[in-house]
This record gives sequence, structure tokens and C-alpha cells, in this order.
Amino acid sequence: MFSIKNLKVSINEKPILQGLSLKIKPGEIHAIMGPNGSGKSTLANTIMGHPKYTISHGEILMDGENLVSLKADKRARAGVFLAFQYPKEIPGVTVLSFLQMAVAAVRKVRGEPQLNPIEFRKLLRSLLAEFSLDAKFMNRYINEGFSGGEKKKMEILQMALLEPKIAVLDETDSGLDVDALKIVAEGINRLASPKRGILLITHYQRILHYIKPHFVHVMIEGQIVKSGGPELAQQLEQEGYDWLRPLVTPL
Repeated sequence: MFSIKNLKVSINEKPILQGLSLKIKPGEIHAIMGPNGSGKSTLANTIMGHPKYTISHGEILMDGENLVSLKADKRARAGVFLAFQYPKEIPGVTVLSFLQMAVAAVRKVRGEPQLNPIEFRKLLRSLLAEFSLDAKFMNRYINEGFSGGEKKKMEILQMALLEPKIAVLDETDSGLDVDALKIVAEGINRLASPKRGILLITHYQRILHYIKPHFVHVMIEGQIVKSGGPELAQQLEQEGYDWLRPLVTPL
């Protein structure tokens, strides 16, 4: 069980998240939608432990353990994964070496046997093929010169290798053409598991044509103002967000 309890977060003393609470059970897919500036990316980065964000109140719990005091690398080892809206380039670090190191660290924490270099290369080659990426990507530097679609495919490939307990996908559909969107969505659907919760953060409903969430939440001004099923996303596509603004709780 992954849960957030009454989370209050600020940036440079400016309040962003206003007492947000959320529960995600293993096997569930939750989508968070909302207008620009509603705090969606703040939530994603706070879950992952970005030091820029100050938590003044609340808890982020994974299987009962409060993650708030843990740095990002320890949260990753605990099973938290974040796919970035704008994946960063890492010059000089190849895809192969980066992923091999990350997988080794996670497997060590889980007490799983390490993969030898041949086993890892074989696994990585098969996943690259699944995401329509050439095997030459293994020797390219992380995200350097990648197209928007290639960067997002690489994020989901990392998720496949790391097998997190909770995956937070921050606007994964941003900047994707239709073909890339389908491939990324198919990858997310394949990685949906009874053992894994998924939090999909999106501004538009289009990715939800391919990924069917169990729950949809609407965030406005740092608060979840309404929750429902997939039909709520369809309603938002037709009506926008203005009809929900009166539900924001004054502070």
C-alpha cells in the first residue's frame, strides 16, 4: 500500500500542496488531472524526494514506512519510480552502464542475485526491441540527442528493468506523437501488475484512451477536489476544469 496523508508542500515559502491525501493499492492505476499550475509536478517530485520542495506537514508511506526523511536514492531502493516530464541528459554516461548500475543497486536491496554482464545485455536488448529502439542505444549517452519520444520510451524501459512498487509517471504523454504515445502506453499497460501501483499524472485525456485508470482525481490549487472513475476524465475533456473550481477549500 502506498499512501499520502495530509501533505503540505511549499517552494521558497510559497505553499503549493494544501493538505493532499491519496491511497494507491497494488494493482491500481490512478490518474491525476488538472490545469497548469495546479501542483501535479510538485506532487510527483515531492514523492521522489526532490530537495527543492519543503514538506511542512504530512506523510508519504510505503508499506507503512514514512519516506519523508529519505533521500531520492533510498526512495528508489524502497520501490519508488518517477518518470520525468522532461528527462534530463547525462553526457558521458551510457544507457548500458547507467541501467546496469541502477538494476544492480535495486537487486542488492531486494536480496536478489545479480545479473552477469551477458545476462544483462540480453535482457536490455529484448526490452529495447519491445520499445522499437535500436540496440545501438545501449552505447549512447543517457537522453543525449534523443527525440522526445525516445526519451519517454527510455523512461518506461527503466521502469520495466527496476520493477518498482509504485510508479509515478509525470506527464509521460507530453511531446509524443501518436505512434510514440501508443508504444509508451502499451509499455505502461504491460507493466501494470497486481504487485505495482501506478500514478499517472496528465494534463490531457488522450493517453487515457490507451491506459484505463481505475480512479481519476482532479487537482486544482494543490488540492484534490474530485475523484471518480474513467468517466470523470471524459467529462473533463468535454467540460474543462472551471466547473470544479468552486470545490477548492479556502485556506
